Amino acid sequence: METLIEKQPSVYAFGNKKADGRRDMKNLLGGKGANLAEMSRIGIPVPPGFTITTEVCAQYNEEGKESVINRIEPEVRDAITTIEETMGAIFGDDENPLLISVRSGARVSMPGMMDTVLNLGLNDESIKGIIKMTGNERFAWDSYRRFIQMYSSVVMGLKPESKDDLDPFEEIIDHLKDKRRIDQDTQFTVQDLQDLVYDFKDIVQKRTGKPFPNNPWDQLWGAIAAVFDSWNGDRAIYYRKMNGYPEDWGTAVNVQAMVFGNMGDDSGTGVCFTRDAGTGENVFNGEYLINAQGEDVVAGVRTPQQITFLGSQRWAKLAQVEEEERKESYPSLEELMPDIYKELFEYQNKLETHYQDMQDMEFTIQQGKLWILQTRNGKRTGAAMVKIGMDLLKEGLIDEKTALMRIEPNKLNELLHPIFDLDALQEANVIAQGLPASPGAATGQIVFFADEADKFKYSILVRVETSPEDVEGMNIARGIVTARGGMTSHAAVVARGMGKCCVSGAGALKINYKTRTLKVGDHEYHEGDWISINGSTGNILEGKVATKEPVLSGEFAELMELSDNYATMEVRTNADTPKDALIARNFGAKGIGLTRTEHMFFEVDRIKAMREMILADTIKGRKQALKELLPMQRNDFEGIFRAMEGHPVTVRLLDPPLHEFVPHQLATQKELAEELHISLAAVKGKVAELEEFNPMMGHRGCRLGNTYPEITEMQTQAILEAALKVKKEGLTVKPEIMVPLVGTVEEFNQQKAIIDAMAQEVFKKRKDTVEYSVGTMMETPRATLIADKIAENADFFSFGTNDLTQMTFGYSRDDSGKFLPIYLEKGILKHDPFEVLDQEGVGQLVEMGTQLGRKTKSDLKIGICGEHGGEPNSVAFCQKVGMNYVSCSPFRVPIARVAAAQAAIS
Repeated sequence: METLIEKQPSVYAFGNKKADGRRDMKNLLGGKGANLAEMSRIGIPVPPGFTITTEVCAQYNEEGKESVINRIEPEVRDAITTIEETMGAIFGDDENPLLISVRSGARVSMPGMMDTVLNLGLNDESIKGIIKMTGNERFAWDSYRRFIQMYSSVVMGLKPESKDDLDPFEEIIDHLKDKRRIDQDTQFTVQDLQDLVYDFKDIVQKRTGKPFPNNPWDQLWGAIAAVFDSWNGDRAIYYRKMNGYPEDWGTAVNVQAMVFGNMGDDSGTGVCFTRDAGTGENVFNGEYLINAQGEDVVAGVRTPQQITFLGSQRWAKLAQVEEEERKESYPSLEELMPDIYKELFEYQNKLETHYQDMQDMEFTIQQGKLWILQTRNGKRTGAAMVKIGMDLLKEGLIDEKTALMRIEPNKLNELLHPIFDLDALQEANVIAQGLPASPGAATGQIVFFADEADKFKYSILVRVETSPEDVEGMNIARGIVTARGGMTSHAAVVARGMGKCCVSGAGALKINYKTRTLKVGDHEYHEGDWISINGSTGNILEGKVATKEPVLSGEFAELMELSDNYATMEVRTNADTPKDALIARNFGAKGIGLTRTEHMFFEVDRIKAMREMILADTIKGRKQALKELLPMQRNDFEGIFRAMEGHPVTVRLLDPPLHEFVPHQLATQKELAEELHISLAAVKGKVAELEEFNPMMGHRGCRLGNTYPEITEMQTQAILEAALKVKKEGLTVKPEIMVPLVGTVEEFNQQKAIIDAMAQEVFKKRKDTVEYSVGTMMETPRATLIADKIAENADFFSFGTNDLTQMTFGYSRDDSGKFLPIYLEKGILKHDPFEVLDQEGVGQLVEMGTQLGRKTKSDLKIGICGEHGGEPNSVAFCQKVGMNYVSCSPFRVPIARVAAAQAAIS
């Protein structure tokens, strides 16, 4: 007997207060589709439509357009019929036409990264029906010219031929505006719009060699295919890589009945947020345009008005607009349409309470009726993320664990960036004022094109407005400035999502792409000139403005305290100086997991003694040079022990090969020979002798300490004498001495014997003792395989995953840049293994080493001190393995603290 397997639908309908889908179906329906279904279920007025699933996208990528369209066509036709019945209109009809929109919708928000088509279904026949139905000839022709422009760009690929060129359709529009001597699209007459439709079709035919499609069903299948294709478009691929989203997720397609914000002065469109996406302030805010369609708000072509009275007043203050002019020319929606505003306010409140998170909503007002087109958890800055999370916790909307799991640890990095020094700001020359679209401070050299953002080390991208094609350059630039657009424009939304400083809508800027100049009043700025921008005030400043380190308090401090309540792993830092140690301690580090002693030898006053030691031919000569280095090393350790008072400090003995310390330039070799009173030939000979074919696997780490035990003796003496001195000051000191690059048990045991012998000598001489421990850095595959034997004499293990990754993969970290980007692009690797710990291979060695070590000593202290110690996915792995701590660079300590808490909760 055959078992019948029910086929999963390819299409899920929504609208009219019912839906096939739910909010928890984001993987299948995408975020937008799942939320449209959920809003329909809870009674929010949503235009009816349907979602084609992400699984169909995967099939489309495997099988191609024709096969997939043939398979889903019956379901799509049935779904269109349902929309027709709800709206009382017919798709493709000449008398009573139904117009639809086609939008993308991945499982996570990717603003502007994929494609949208509005007003689909219009042609030379159906426009007559629209005119007859609405009695609004201007609206009909305006919708038609918008449709041709959008469809031709998205589906037919009609875009600017070079970056210096304007959009071909915008050129036609600008030419007509100049001819008619008007400024706004809303000033076009019906005849103007008819002329635009004719001109648009003409340029489509000339540029593509094909006529604009007239059949609505051909239009629909073209748009659906274009949305699926956009998942693998350049900007979507870059955005996925930037955020670590897998390429096999795919996008859903949302087809929805059109509602129109461009039907006159009783219609409009807007974007709103239930809380401030830049600061996290609990205040409803957003922007709208009267007699416009949705893309007008985000594209920045027209500068929109504020939704709330409070927002409008704040905007007027920034724009230096008097109250009388504001009220007359730029009224808020709250003032202009109070009933609509009240309804919108109720919906935003309902949706935030329902989703228990800040919402980013899109809406359209059609002849006095409000429709909600979309809601999603809003993109926000790092500062807003922290404030919103802690505020929602205090308001009782979410619990502590939810508040912690909502935090994206890497976004905390934004809060740790420098801010402008207040004294320097007071002296700075403000050249223009825009809107504070995304907080922060940025200083850089002007670039006008996104693909040239890497032209300077520090760049500020200056554009009339940004588009989705600019996203890579926006990510590279230190900050973004636009002459047009509001707080919800593409530049503003994407910048906030990236944590980039952004000033939008700086109308005083006159930008000329061809001459690469920016004019403000009588002053002209050129590509490469330095400017500074304050994303918190909207100020654009001349030249470089000094910055200072941020002060972290308030909600950030509360979040850190909450994290520590749940984390079971401690977070230490990698620090080589007292300054770095103090910074990390202020960020909440519970000790040092790695102090690299070699960095201390490169300073000018020490490198000579170090080179003298290397060039010495006898043990006596080496000891004499090391004697000079001893007080310097001891002084370094004293400062670090004081900074980390009460917390453990792990000091790694000398690790790099000696050839790194000797001069390789002839002029420097001559200087050294003269200083040490030896021949140039002797210096050259020693340099040649130290040269290695593969220095990363050569004479370094514990191999140095075992061949030159006097180095280990000096370093141990410096560490313990420093500890005793600080102890005498009444401070608690916890030194941990770490032997690097161990591959055999005997390598470690011989180093430990030298350390213990020197410790007894120091304690006897100083007539005092201090508790210390001796462990090893687990960074060779062999060490992880014999970890049970190494643990017999080791007090702790610290996994050095930088070198362990090198040796496991057989990749040189210094040379991998030649092939790793290609490997990532081709999917050979999903992540750069030097950035994200390879859990399958390297991780298996780490887990094995941990288990073997703990088999010998159940209480063996284990940590990680590679760069992976501050990477959230790697921190989660360390939690799973059962480590006691992770160690990372000072500015990643807060990130690791939250990641450790999340790992414990998970």
